[in-house]
Amino acid sequence: MSELPSERGAEVGRRIGVGLMYGLWRPRVLGAWKVPAAGPVIFAVNHSHNIDGPMVMGVAPRPTHFLIKKEAFVGPLDPFLTGIGQLKVDRETTDRTAITRALGVLESGGVLGIFPEGTRGEGDFASLRAGLAYFAVRSGAPIVPVAVLGSSERSGRLMKGLPPLRSRVDVVFGDPFEAGDGSGRRTRKALDEATERIQKHLAAHLEHARRLTGRRTAGD
Repeated sequence: MSELPSERGAEVGRRIGVGLMYGLWRPRVLGAWKVPAAGPVIFAVNHSHNIDGPMVMGVAPRPTHFLIKKEAFVGPLDPFLTGIGQLKVDRETTDRTAITRALGVLESGGVLGIFPEGTRGEGDFASLRAGLAYFAVRSGAPIVPVAVLGSSERSGRLMKGLPPLRSRVDVVFGDPFEAGDGSGRRTRKALDEATERIQKHLAAHLEHARRLTGRRTAGD
């Protein structure tokens, strides 16, 4: 079996994230108490900006292992991301190593972070890939929806491509839910049905998060 990403490394990454995210911006975290204190959990995070992953890592109550596209693991970032327990995934193929390691995180009672839209976009959960359903149904781990709002509203003057320094970014954790139908089936039909259920849950959470924070869109 592939070596599991380091839980200690992920905790180091969380502490680094705390310092950076609270040092550079003003995160407002809502619903973190809803995250199960122990046992396997999957964070399903909307993705409209590159800081969304580090932001969730820094404000989540538990260390998180994110599935991150292999293109991000370049130069010194490769050993750094690996060292803080993050998972490299090749999105162009069925990456068996990444799948095995991600399932290993859940089997050991850890937190797996996934951007179910597959890539950065509108951050509205409108188009989901099947990977999230597969991990949830296969592991039985509950999904916690996470909405990051305000990360892409405008660029800062000092750091282009990043939100303005000290601007507010809202991170809203939702209620955990089960993706499967309780049958344990892992057929293509079962995964398609699970993906549909997940999409409804995530869209409802995003709408709730927008009302709660007063933001109309992921970028507001």
